[in-house]
Amino acid sequence: MTAQGDSVVCTMGLTKIFRDFWMREKVTAVSALDMDIRSREVFGLLGPNGSGKSTTLKMILGLLFPTKGSITIFGKHPSNVRVKSRIGFLPEESNLYPFLDARETLDFYGRLFHQPRRQRARRIDMLLEMVGLQSVAYRRVGEYSKGMQRRIGLAQALINDPDLLILDEPTSGLDPLGTRQFKDLIRTLAERGKTVILSSHLLADVEDVCDRVCILYGGKKRAAGEVGELLAKKDLTQITTDSLDEATMEKIRAVLAGADKQLVDVSHPHDKLESLFLRIVEEARRQRLTTGGAVSGGKVAEFLTREESAEGRNIIESLVAEALPEPAEEPQAVEAQPAEPAVDDEMLGELVTGKAVEPGTAEEPPDIPISRQPREIDRGIIEGLLGDEDEKSSEEGGEK
Repeated sequence: MTAQGDSVVCTMGLTKIFRDFWMREKVTAVSALDMDIRSREVFGLLGPNGSGKSTTLKMILGLLFPTKGSITIFGKHPSNVRVKSRIGFLPEESNLYPFLDARETLDFYGRLFHQPRRQRARRIDMLLEMVGLQSVAYRRVGEYSKGMQRRIGLAQALINDPDLLILDEPTSGLDPLGTRQFKDLIRTLAERGKTVILSSHLLADVEDVCDRVCILYGGKKRAAGEVGELLAKKDLTQITTDSLDEATMEKIRAVLAGADKQLVDVSHPHDKLESLFLRIVEEARRQRLTTGGAVSGGKVAEFLTREESAEGRNIIESLVAEALPEPAEEPQAVEAQPAEPAVDDEMLGELVTGKAVEPGTAEEPPDIPISRQPREIDRGIIEGLLGDEDEKSSEEGGEK
């Protein structure tokens, strides 16, 4: 196990007990769970229904508080606001606003992270192209199929360029094209320094993308480790070669028999059904056949694939830094307005003598009423700056 400083998510003795109205123990959803999810890896959380996967994810997100044990995200408590800003989450059910279209949906989530308008617009265009929804961007989300809703849900989970991406049954309802693209995206994000937690019942998808997995049953960890090590059958040896004739096979059997070994199985390797399906679809695309709804997604959004100069950057700080140039213009405009009358000799004379500007002159601002009370305040300030002696001399001159 790596040091906690290298961990993104670390749990120790994590336990969640649900109680009834009378505070009696009803269900132990998670029991004494120890996990260490490292940076830049894809971690799979597996288990049948009711094994505690969703409860564990909710505690990682800070939506539920553990009954016992501890949990840290980037070395901090899950309730920390800055920690939450670095997390992207795709729940099992999309639960998006059905009356908004795809662009409005992504714009809404971008506003929640206080992203500048131009940054939101750029990211929305890239994400819609990436998930293959640019042609239906102005259709209401409530009219989307389940697979299309999963696509827009994935886009909203990536709008803040998260360091930790949590995905709960992400490929549910996706077609093979979307599933293949999704798995490629996960590997790309991990290579670029992001950490992904994947919870899924589709074990083939988990096997293809995860570096390590944790299998839960009854709220307890039953097995954990690297996928290759857990799946390897160390008591068997597999050899793949060109097609062999029967004479060659007899020689191989004789060699194995001389070593007190036997040939367990001889068969031709099978291609994956997913690969066959993708080849057929690719051929149809080359023939320019049309299709409705979502299309095959484009390249991964550029802002998701940038190499960062420092590990574990804080997104809130970067967003504030990006937003600084825009509000910086406001104080400059406010300071520039009172600076003009300060160098106007005629205005100074008016404030000192108390004579109002005659209507129709060039010095009178058009359609702007002159308030008497602010003029008297400014006159007092200027008289104080001129000194008491100048004030007395001006009063004597006025009496004469």
